[in-house]
Amino acid sequence: MVLWLILVVRLVVTSLKSRRNLLLENLALRHQLLVLNRSPKRPRLTPLDRALWAWLSQSWHAWKTHVLIVQPDTVLRWHRNGFRLFWKWRSRPRKPGRKTIEPETIALIRTMSHANPLWGAPRIHGELLKLGITVAQRTVAKYMVQRARRPPSQKWKTFLHNHLGSMVSVDFFTVPTLTFQVLYVFIVLSHHRRKVLHFNIVECPSANWTAQQLREAFPFTSPPKYLLRDRDGIYGLDFRRRAKALGLEELRIAPRSPWQSPYVERLIGSIRRECLNHVIVFNQAHLRHLLKSYLAYYHRSRTHLGLQKDAPEPRPVQRLDEGKIVAFPEVGGLHHRYERRAA
Repeated sequence: MVLWLILVVRLVVTSLKSRRNLLLENLALRHQLLVLNRSPKRPRLTPLDRALWAWLSQSWHAWKTHVLIVQPDTVLRWHRNGFRLFWKWRSRPRKPGRKTIEPETIALIRTMSHANPLWGAPRIHGELLKLGITVAQRTVAKYMVQRARRPPSQKWKTFLHNHLGSMVSVDFFTVPTLTFQVLYVFIVLSHHRRKVLHFNIVECPSANWTAQQLREAFPFTSPPKYLLRDRDGIYGLDFRRRAKALGLEELRIAPRSPWQSPYVERLIGSIRRECLNHVIVFNQAHLRHLLKSYLAYYHRSRTHLGLQKDAPEPRPVQRLDEGKIVAFPEVGGLHHRYERRAA
């Protein structure tokens, strides 16, 4: 009984399949006649015609033997193209993209980059933040004036990070003059806000003169706890006595290891790259004027990566409605400070 039932079901399915194939064959042939009647010289297929044959190729296994006006590979190509268009439509963006950058902001980035050739993307980004313009640093780098690449700057390791608020560094650097005289600059730097507490210039430094500079650096205020320095012989007995009298605990870096005193070394590098490498120093008075000008810019305007792109003397963030952006030249025009001023 079960076998007879299976046989009957198979006969019904076979008859239905045969009728379905007959209907699809009839549809295919009638469609081809319609196309030939519409364009007898050369069959021209519309997108609907292609869609029909793409559907037949997937629904009817014998379609290849009944297609006459095109090649079977053409129908398969239509199907693949339709598949791409379908998923392109399904993958279309549903939400708006990133917020576009205002043309005024792009022009300002290019103006800052052109007027300050020594600035990189972090510095310009810091200036924009102070002007109340919120953009990504990558956006600033994208719209900057393209210049020849320079070798990457040296990276400084973090040194005693937990003691930044109670540490100062001291160091010397030399500056040649127009007449090939060598001047020595002594600097005292506070680690907390990268402030230069004191600097002085001399032709022939001595231990006594260096100790006197330490007195002048902390005349009325209590000094920090730690003093970081190198092992130069100029820091003699007088210097060590003065440091001890002020309550400073000296920390000496290892021989030939300037990276262990990164903050003052980085400051000296910034002074050279951003000021002294672009001028010829005439004499001691000229050098003092240059350093005062640069340090005024350094403290009030220059943004620092280590200070979350703020200046040593904190700069307020200006609102967009405070006026137009005005550029003020600093250090003889080597750098600029940007502020919003009401008209």
